[in-house]
Amino acid sequence: MAEEQRNDVPAAPRVPENVKVSGLLVAVQGVVGVVVAVVLGLRAFEAGGPRLYYGLAESGIFLLMGGAVVGIGYGLVRGLHGCRTPAIVVQLLLLPVVYSLLGPSRQLLWGIVCGLYVVLTFMLLISEQSKRWALGEDGPGS
Repeated sequence: MAEEQRNDVPAAPRVPENVKVSGLLVAVQGVVGVVVAVVLGLRAFEAGGPRLYYGLAESGIFLLMGGAVVGIGYGLVRGLHGCRTPAIVVQLLLLPVVYSLLGPSRQLLWGIVCGLYVVLTFMLLISEQSKRWALGEDGPGS
C-alpha cells in the first residue's frame, strides 16, 4: 500500500546542470558584492567623521544587494524556478559595469574577464534547456 502512494506522487523535475552552474556563478557574484561591502565598511571606519555615515550607508547597500544575489544563486542551485528571472536581470545590470571597465576605466584585462563571466552566466540562464526547465516542460508528464 505504501508503494501505491509513492507511485501516485509525481516525481520532482530534475534541475539541469546548466541551471546549477549558473546558480553557482551568480552566487559568486553575490559573494563578491558582500566582500566589497566589508571593504567599504572598513574604509568608512578608517575615514571617520561625516564620511563614516556615508561609507556605512554605501556598505549597507552593497551588503543588501550582495546578500540578495547570493540568495538568488542559492535558489537556482536548489532548483527554485522563480530565481531564474532575477538572475537574468542581475546579468543585464552588470553589462554597464563591464562597459565601464572596458571603456572609461581602460582596465582591459578586468573588463574582458568580467565580460566573459557575465556573458557565460547569461547564456547559461537563457539556454533552451533552462527555458524549458523554467516553464516546467521537462517533467515526466511533458
